[in-house]
Amino acid sequence: MASCLSDLVKYQRLFQMIFVLGIGGSLQVGLQISMITYASVHVKKFINETWQERYGSPLHHETLMLLWSFIVSVFGIGGLLGSMGSGYLTRKYGKKKCLMCNNLLMLSAAFVMGFSKTAKSFEMILIGRLLCGISAGLGIPLHPQYAGEVSPKKLRGFANSTIPLFGALGKTLGQIMGQREYLGTESLWPLLMASCGIAALVQLVTLPFFPESPPYLLMHKGDEEGCLKAMKQFWGEGTHQAEIDDMMKEKATMKSTKILSVLELMKEASLRWQLYTIIIIIVTLQFCGINTIYVYAFEVLHTAGFGEDIIPYMSLSVGLCELLSSILCSIIIEQLGRKRLLCGGYGIMALILASLTVTLALQDWFFWMPYCSLCLILLYVIFFGIGPAGATISIRVEIFDQSSRPSAFVIGGALNWVGIFVIWMIFPFIVESLGQFFFLIFMGILVTSGIFIYRFLPETKGMSITEIQEEFNKLNFRKKYVPAMEKNVSEDYTFCTQL
Repeated sequence: MASCLSDLVKYQRLFQMIFVLGIGGSLQVGLQISMITYASVHVKKFINETWQERYGSPLHHETLMLLWSFIVSVFGIGGLLGSMGSGYLTRKYGKKKCLMCNNLLMLSAAFVMGFSKTAKSFEMILIGRLLCGISAGLGIPLHPQYAGEVSPKKLRGFANSTIPLFGALGKTLGQIMGQREYLGTESLWPLLMASCGIAALVQLVTLPFFPESPPYLLMHKGDEEGCLKAMKQFWGEGTHQAEIDDMMKEKATMKSTKILSVLELMKEASLRWQLYTIIIIIVTLQFCGINTIYVYAFEVLHTAGFGEDIIPYMSLSVGLCELLSSILCSIIIEQLGRKRLLCGGYGIMALILASLTVTLALQDWFFWMPYCSLCLILLYVIFFGIGPAGATISIRVEIFDQSSRPSAFVIGGALNWVGIFVIWMIFPFIVESLGQFFFLIFMGILVTSGIFIYRFLPETKGMSITEIQEEFNKLNFRKKYVPAMEKNVSEDYTFCTQL
């Protein structure tokens, strides 16, 4: 307890920074994911009324469903566009400036969606969702990079695990505000859609009081004095020589201080298995089924047999479970490690999905079966929050160095947003065609990914970037791999052959 209190005092500026990053970072994505569910009934009605007022006839059900699916999934298109530009903007302007400008984009999106009903234009909702996606696509790669780089090695896992924590907090806030007692009404839903502007404004106002990340200042700006000053602001007074030495070692192992482009990263042999890993964990994150439970929570719970009057409150319980499990993940991630949380989480989630398929198939046989389905959904969300949610973010940050990390996040972001668009666009049609058996697709993906992670991912807990790179080099070069110790011996000693 005394150690925890000491860390709270020593790293108070770091914790403040983590909070500011979270408010304008992953919290925004969580808010968009859950908020759109509660606005769905009112937005669909608004679209139908607007269409009838313009053209004198209501929309066909199929057309309305397609338009609604596009409004939901256009967030993923915007995210893809934003993530593709995040690497270039980070290289040119740095993370801090990019985040500040990004908040202006989110404020614009909030303004457009907030006045859509007044302007009688459902197209403004579409534009606003697109702008929100672009802003999220720019901000989400920067959030974990910034949080990981400003944290000392012993708190790196905790800092990274706060990304899904703020995402879960955003989902929960969106669900609370979306209740009928608050903003989830026919008259106030535009305010619910515009609520993302509040978080953007908070980060825009507070971020100027914090410095750039120490690794960025040292490696790319060559500002050792600024780096040390930033370290003291985030980590308290001291020499911080060990951390500086780690950064210098990382800089020495980099082929150059130039940040690799996406194409250069894909061609780089020493980063091949890191790239395979990030592709697997990002695809798994999107196609494990967690986002469908939030975005189409009403449809999922309706399939489970619950009435429409109690579904909003049951959906709120889903968000609260992920929030609590994310808090637990931030506490245990440094004790259990990333690999164990990923493999264990994938395995348990796959078993839950198999059980959920059975309970959904039998829900008409027993009156209590829908409650079993709800318990399984809550357990699924809990194990997702404890395991893959936090560990995935940590892995993404830790397995790449400064020269490759921005482009790695561009690739991961592109996969992330394509997955969001695809799953949100096709999910309603999958439910109609497959019924409860759609969860078996997610189960297969979880099992496959779990086997890959178990076999090929090294444990990164407590390791420096250089040490992690050494572990991956065993896979990248296999028989050609030479341990760092042997390299040092050959470099440090010369042998005389003269008699």
